Amino acid sequence: MDLSTVLGIVAAFALMISAMLSGGSIMLFVNVPSLLIVFGGTTGVVLVNYPFKDIFGAFAILKKAFHHKETTHNEVIEQLIKFSSKARKEGILSLQSMMNEVEDSFFQKGLQMAVDGQEPESLKDMLFREIEYIQERHDKGAEIFTTMGTFAPALGMIGTLIGLVQMLQTMSDPSTIGPAMAIALLTTFYGAVIANVVCLPIAGKLKHRSQTEVLRKNLIAEGMESILAGENPRIMEQKLHAFLAPKLRESNFN
Repeated sequence: MDLSTVLGIVAAFALMISAMLSGGSIMLFVNVPSLLIVFGGTTGVVLVNYPFKDIFGAFAILKKAFHHKETTHNEVIEQLIKFSSKARKEGILSLQSMMNEVEDSFFQKGLQMAVDGQEPESLKDMLFREIEYIQERHDKGAEIFTTMGTFAPALGMIGTLIGLVQMLQTMSDPSTIGPAMAIALLTTFYGAVIANVVCLPIAGKLKHRSQTEVLRKNLIAEGMESILAGENPRIMEQKLHAFLAPKLRESNFN
């Protein structure tokens, strides 16, 4: 569970609700027509913009914003060096017995390809191609939430215009001004909340998760190529450290 995502959303809504309650009942901020305009309208325009498959895929990727098993890049490098040392001493086939130590399916695939006798360059090309497709899927998911965050305020403005038109057409009846003004203001409020508290922050978190995962997979691809090429583990470590900021590098050799 990613506590930063959960705590961020809970804190944002808790503070907003506290502010609402300080001025009266929370029901003052509940308006069904406004909800229909913003939520229904945003859903509709997103369906127009993307096919069902991409939308379902985005919500499948959404879990990465809330559930994430942290594996540091240095842990990946340490494991690669361990495999490299074993392969140099006992041969590449010895890695078959160590595959159960790896939980990452991408890492397992790289090890299996190495054991199966894949050439270093071919293995690297195939792994990089898979990384590109993974990144494309992640980018699509983040893009959909960014689009929702873009459309929601626009639908809020449309709702505001609807409310203002209704209010202006019934100025002769004071009892209708309040409900029409509520629609006008609350649709803008709902649109701003959906965009700036939910959709855009989630899109940002998904982009960050994608960058971290792609970097980890690049480390694995480079490391597996070095293992197949029979490079010295010290040289491989230096090569992989190039992917990390200097302050994050941890050497496995004293």
